[in-house]
Amino acid sequence: MPGKIQNWLAPLIATAWLLAGTQSVFSRPLAPTGQPMEWKRPASGTNSIPTARWHSILVAPAPGVPKIHFYNKLNPVWWVENADDAVPPAWYLPGDRHRVLKWSFRNPFHNFDHYVIGVADKNFWRSGRYPERNSSLNGGWDLEIARRRLAVLPFISYERHWCSFYFGWREHGAFGIKLNFPKSHK
Repeated sequence: MPGKIQNWLAPLIATAWLLAGTQSVFSRPLAPTGQPMEWKRPASGTNSIPTARWHSILVAPAPGVPKIHFYNKLNPVWWVENADDAVPPAWYLPGDRHRVLKWSFRNPFHNFDHYVIGVADKNFWRSGRYPERNSSLNGGWDLEIARRRLAVLPFISYERHWCSFYFGWREHGAFGIKLNFPKSHK
């Protein structure tokens, strides 16, 4: 089974990269003189959606992130805990005897997603058309790349009215997977 997954993973990533529409993928046509042609832009004030250019931002850990030690990341029991919100807030199931236990099951593997395979506690660079977001403002496909030292952490998303999908390292460095098919509203 793992061999089958590896067979389609590389073409999927390559296709997502091409569908992201980065400017480095598609070259601009040249005029007969060999000079770049002028792009025809829509008149200002029209109902056109602007496109963003590929750029990078430095992402710092959110304020209040606890100090994570190397030995914590080696402990599998710590992986299933929630270092950010260990105690449930007052609004969560007030009066329930088992509210602390239920809170621990509410977001399992939080530490694993954020701090073991994620980089939410470190500074890192995120590059893409919308590196400060999880999806394109215009909907459709979006690809972002996070980089922490030598680690390259991809993020791909797709959003339309019928589907919402993402896979990879999100805007604050945590790993996540999502696939939603919203119910149609009549």
